[in-house]
Amino acid sequence: MKLTKNIFLLSISILVLMTLTGCFNYGNMNEPRNDIKTSDTADDTDNTGITGETNSLVMEKITAEQAKEMMDQQEDIIILDVRTTQEFNSGHIEGAVLIPDYELAEVAEEQLKDKDAIILIYCRSGNRSAQAANTLQELGYTNLYDFGGIIDWPFDIIK
Repeated sequence: MKLTKNIFLLSISILVLMTLTGCFNYGNMNEPRNDIKTSDTADDTDNTGITGETNSLVMEKITAEQAKEMMDQQEDIIILDVRTTQEFNSGHIEGAVLIPDYELAEVAEEQLKDKDAIILIYCRSGNRSAQAANTLQELGYTNLYDFGGIIDWPFDIIK
């Protein structure tokens, strides 16, 4: 009887431990994680099976500060605002190109001709920019950086 009780307690302990491990707080999930690689390369083959080619992810989540640094240091960056025209007119980042998220799939290839250009994407809060990055990735764009929403942009905007 005592052995059965010990096995039962051990089983309950293991279950509790597994549950607590699964519920561990990994920090603020809205912040970019520096410990996760957002791109990787294949050692031998890419998804086409060609030896020596690399296969990298094309979208990276970055902070507003990282986006600003890229804007200040690099030329030929496209800053893509995927909000509505009304939102854009109420204030936007200098140099931003407006393509509302609901039009992006239809007009991206016409307005964003270089699929290898660096594209920094933002919206109001970060939801539409993430969806837009996925849309552009599906269309074959290769250098996408989602920096979330203008509500988190601590720098000047054009009004």
